[in-house]
Amino acid sequence: MADLRVALAQVDTCVGDLDGNAALVLERTREAAAAGAQLVAFPEMTLTGYPIEDLALRASFRRAAWDAAADIAARLAADGLGGITVVLGTVGTSGAPRGAGAAEREASGSPADLPTNRAVVLRDGVVQAAYDKHHLPNYGVFDEFRIFAPGETTTVVEVEGRRVGIAICEDIWQDGGPVAEMATLDEAGNGLDLLLVLNGSPYEEGKGHVRTDLAARRAREVSAPVAYVNLVGGQDDLVFDGGSFVTDAAGTVVASSPRFVEDLLVWDLPSDGAPHGPRAPELHPDEEVYRACVTGLAGYVRKNGFRSVLLGVSGGIDSALTATIAADAIGGENVVGVSMPSRYSSDHSKDDAADLAKRLGADYRVQPIAPMVEAFQGELALEGVAEENLQARVRGVILMAISNREGHLVIAPGNKSELATGYATIYDAGSIGGFAPLKDVDKSRVWQLARWRNNQAVDRGEIPPIPESSITKPPSAELRPGQTDQDSLPPYDLLDEVLDAYIEHAEGRAELLARGFDPEVVDKVVTLVDRAEWKRRQYPPGPKVTALAFGRDRRLPITNRWREPLD
Repeated sequence: MADLRVALAQVDTCVGDLDGNAALVLERTREAAAAGAQLVAFPEMTLTGYPIEDLALRASFRRAAWDAAADIAARLAADGLGGITVVLGTVGTSGAPRGAGAAEREASGSPADLPTNRAVVLRDGVVQAAYDKHHLPNYGVFDEFRIFAPGETTTVVEVEGRRVGIAICEDIWQDGGPVAEMATLDEAGNGLDLLLVLNGSPYEEGKGHVRTDLAARRAREVSAPVAYVNLVGGQDDLVFDGGSFVTDAAGTVVASSPRFVEDLLVWDLPSDGAPHGPRAPELHPDEEVYRACVTGLAGYVRKNGFRSVLLGVSGGIDSALTATIAADAIGGENVVGVSMPSRYSSDHSKDDAADLAKRLGADYRVQPIAPMVEAFQGELALEGVAEENLQARVRGVILMAISNREGHLVIAPGNKSELATGYATIYDAGSIGGFAPLKDVDKSRVWQLARWRNNQAVDRGEIPPIPESSITKPPSAELRPGQTDQDSLPPYDLLDEVLDAYIEHAEGRAELLARGFDPEVVDKVVTLVDRAEWKRRQYPPGPKVTALAFGRDRRLPITNRWREPLD
């Protein structure tokens, strides 16, 4: 028996772009064929993009997706590539044919026909087999149990004399089910030669090792290598990091793709011995998070038809890091930074903003806000916090006006710590816009990422993009004389520790006090977080990088009278 050459196509798809995603499948299959591959595997729901959410409920969309799958099979055959086995993810219909020769259309989509998360096997010009995902996740960012019908059968296909079992993402996260069924021998006494897993697994810090450990368990369970192919790219508030890999039957990783980039991982499954292929290097944790933010913003900009972004640059660390992420995502020449000084803005802040733009090669503009603030004050005569918020909101108006005039996507530089505590003026330059690259990055990590990015530049012999003073000076909104963030908040290192316990670990006041936090700090932080839900609900989407991000992961009512007991 000859070796089986397999290609894992780690691709960046777009939800709803059936034509574009189909073209991507054809292109990568041709590349894999040129490399000698006999089996090409694509991630979960490649053809439709992922997650498709309620698009799955539209029968018209499901029919179009089925037509696209059949068309891909026919086009490959017409190009002389019909002998290659292609496995890809799409949407199915529970009442549709699943078996060999299913070139006919999907069922019409009657109320009795429910959508399924499907993998199809294309060969010899037709859809030869299909598999529907069994375990439908209904936690965190996932809402599949509400949308899809579960599969009930296993699918094992023969490729060049090898038995290849197919599973989709969550099916290997849960014990039992299709993997357990495929671990048993068939009637002829044959087991699997390969377990192929199609994935749309979103990024969160530290998840890479969880995936490989899990795949290792399944490899030992089925006594066969596991090939894990994952999506890559940004889709709204999710980032897919790729990192596709192959384990041998003992669970050792023997081949892997790089993270956060498209890749075609070509490897060999020998007739005897362990599979083998190229290995990608591991990333530093700060590089992982930074690249996730870059990938999320790049995907949002490109897939929504924008070419440039616009943000307010204050000279502070948040806007400096956000602008740098934007420059890395789409090029500094496509970043517009607007300095909007008030009478309270320090000279060093204005200088730092200008220096940042120069380092990034960004379009830098200065628009003082004093004349506009004075016009409002002439009518309203605001004082105190109302006057401070007026200044902040005038900046938001300026950015949206420029965006409307010139077509830039406004991005918000606010971070997770500010969003958690509500320490941001709603509709200001820090919270307004279409996307927020640092939405899931707390303030302490903002400084770490800025340091990492500057050090990376030094290592490459480049000028660090972020001015040193933007990193070292005390953070301030500069809305009144001598203002600093710590006038209103605990020190950020302490604040972020309390926020992590209260938000990500859902600990109450009693648990926080048991950790040793000061009661005054706990009461202040808990109160601020609970009061700010309405602000978070109106905040732009941003890339999820932690285990629990605001938005899909954490859903609390705005109208809510529950408060942690304060005695």
